[in-house]
Amino acid sequence: MDNKDTFHESRDSSMDKALPKRSVWQKYKYYILGGTAFIAFLVYVLLAVSGGRKLRVNSERIVIADVTEAPFLDYVDAEGIIQPILTIKLNALESGMVQQIVAEEGTMLHQGDTIMTLQNPELERTIEEQQAEWESQRILYQEKRLEMEQKSLLLKQQTLQAEYELSRLEKDYALGMEEFNMGVKSKAQLDVQHEEYIYKTKNTALQLEGLRHDSAATILRRELMNNDLERARKNSTHAGKRMDNLVVRAPISGQLSFLNVTLGQQVRQSENIGEIKVMDNFKIRTQLSEYYIDRVMVGLPASVTYQGEKYPLKVSKVVPEVRDRQFQVELIFTEEKPDNVRIGKSYRIQVELDQPDNAIIIPRGDFFQVTGGQWIYKVNSSGDKAIRTPITVGRQNPVQYEIIGGLEPGEKVITTGYANFGDADELIIK
Repeated sequence: MDNKDTFHESRDSSMDKALPKRSVWQKYKYYILGGTAFIAFLVYVLLAVSGGRKLRVNSERIVIADVTEAPFLDYVDAEGIIQPILTIKLNALESGMVQQIVAEEGTMLHQGDTIMTLQNPELERTIEEQQAEWESQRILYQEKRLEMEQKSLLLKQQTLQAEYELSRLEKDYALGMEEFNMGVKSKAQLDVQHEEYIYKTKNTALQLEGLRHDSAATILRRELMNNDLERARKNSTHAGKRMDNLVVRAPISGQLSFLNVTLGQQVRQSENIGEIKVMDNFKIRTQLSEYYIDRVMVGLPASVTYQGEKYPLKVSKVVPEVRDRQFQVELIFTEEKPDNVRIGKSYRIQVELDQPDNAIIIPRGDFFQVTGGQWIYKVNSSGDKAIRTPITVGRQNPVQYEIIGGLEPGEKVITTGYANFGDADELIIK
């Protein structure tokens, strides 16, 4: 009895023991987490609406530059290659076989120096024939000239005789008239004398006219002979010059840069056989971006700086054709040039596009590659934030951008690259 009571008592006591209570977190944790996420989303939306995405950046990894008002240096910088001021193509004036090569490649030549000689037997025969023709024409001319001089003397004599006869007839007829008036000579005699006078006067006039025609014909023949002789002389002179052309000479002083012939080679007339570079001055050839094609013109000043010295240049030629978004420009030295100038050597040159003038400027930076100059991060006055700000870029040179809108002197901007900033509207600088 007692054991049964004890069993029931213990059973009742175990069943009556109180269970532990659950905490508020355990009871409502899913609701709390959901609410927190919703609040965070609302905060994100509010931030996006109010100020865009923000990004923290390390101040040591960015470059902050001042917006200043200073002289804008309107120039373009490029690399140029030294070239001779002039290059002359060496062409064969006559065909022939290379008989002798006098000058080698690289030789410095003076105008008229012999470079090589050619041999052309056919040309030599032609020249001999032309010279023989000239000599024959010359001798014939001398003979004809003597004949025409003699004929001219005879014509002058005949003309003088005819004029004398005409004068004598006029005097005789005048004397006959006086005799008729004095009654010494009859009317019949005077008429006979008058008819004779008329006849001889007309005859003498025809004779004089014939003499004048003969004289004019003689002069014309003399002119034709002179022309023939002059033509023969020019042919002979030209033939002599052609013979001289078999000796190839330097047309100008300079360096024989190359000679493309060998002994025994047959060279055609007008064939390019070499090249001479004029070395008394040099030019610099460069290529500029098509961005500057409307601003670069002949006569613009330029310069090259080498070893601390500045050497003035000027634009001497602008090729208007654009290839691969670039155009070609040539410049020449206007004063002294570097001592060690060599063909093929490169220099950095600066072409001045305009006189320096005051402008709002910022230094060049990699930010331009991302923004294209349409916007920039402007730093606030406290230096802990940078806001994306629209700008307008004007002129540019290798070290400066001209700002014509969006920024004022005294402000600060970030000029380093923006590749890691994404689409952030605001940078938090730490």
